[in-house]
Amino acid sequence: MSFSSSAIAPVFLLLLSNVFMTFAWYGHLKFKESPLLAVILVSWGIAFFEYCLAVPANRWGSATYSVVELKTMQEVITLVVFGVFSTFYLKQALTLNHLIGFALIAAGAFFIFKDRLA
Repeated sequence: MSFSSSAIAPVFLLLLSNVFMTFAWYGHLKFKESPLLAVILVSWGIAFFEYCLAVPANRWGSATYSVVELKTMQEVITLVVFGVFSTFYLKQALTLNHLIGFALIAAGAFFIFKDRLA
C-alpha cells in the first residue's frame, strides 16, 4: 500500500496543513506592530504550503473517506492544533468553556465516524 493511498496519509497531511494554516491565520498576532500588507503577504506565502498539503490530503483521502468524514477530520485536527498553538505560541490559555465546546465538537465527530468504528 502506497503512502498516498493509505488511510493514514490524509490524516498526517491534514495535520501538517493545519499547522501551516494556523500560523498563516494567527501567527501574525504576535507581531501586531508589523504593517498589515506585510502580514497579509507573509500569510499568503504560508498558506501556499497549507494548500500544497490539504489538496492532496483531500484528493487521496476521498478514496478512503467520504467528504463529510474528511471535513470532520479537518475540523477536529484544526481544533487540536489551534489549542496547542493558542496555549504555547500565543500564551492564551484555554478555559473550561473552550474545552467543553471542543468536546461537543468531538462528540459530533464521533457520530460522523460511528459506523466506521463499528
